[in-house]
Amino acid sequence: MAFGIYKQGQGYWTRLMTFLGLLLMFAWGGSWVKNQVEAISFARPEGATGTDPALIWGWSSLIALVFVGAVLSYWIAYSKAGTGEFFIATEGEMKKVNWSSRKEVMGSTWVVIGVSLFLALVLLLVDLVFSTFFKGIGILDAGA
Repeated sequence: MAFGIYKQGQGYWTRLMTFLGLLLMFAWGGSWVKNQVEAISFARPEGATGTDPALIWGWSSLIALVFVGAVLSYWIAYSKAGTGEFFIATEGEMKKVNWSSRKEVMGSTWVVIGVSLFLALVLLLVDLVFSTFFKGIGILDAGA
């Protein structure tokens, strides 16, 4: 069962999103490696024609890293028993979560926005009071 699916049919979404997330990270890393390899100048014989070796090595490294990443991501997300149990348990717990309604989320969002604006206003007033006080006693330069 090296690459078979451990407990097939359970933990579908957690496994799928983990696989895609890991694959995305490997693709991003492969893209970075490709750019680093393409920045290397390879010595070419005078008058040589054809594709630049840096371009070939760059794309080869990207494809190799994405392939290795896909195999490793599949093994971690689908074949490994320990992570499979974790994903199955995670999906089971997520089904028990009591998600807030849209109305509750909107109300909470407006409270956060209001409190943030109120605090910003209070801090502005405190800053003005302190700067006026320190300018008055001559610690701050009035021209600044």
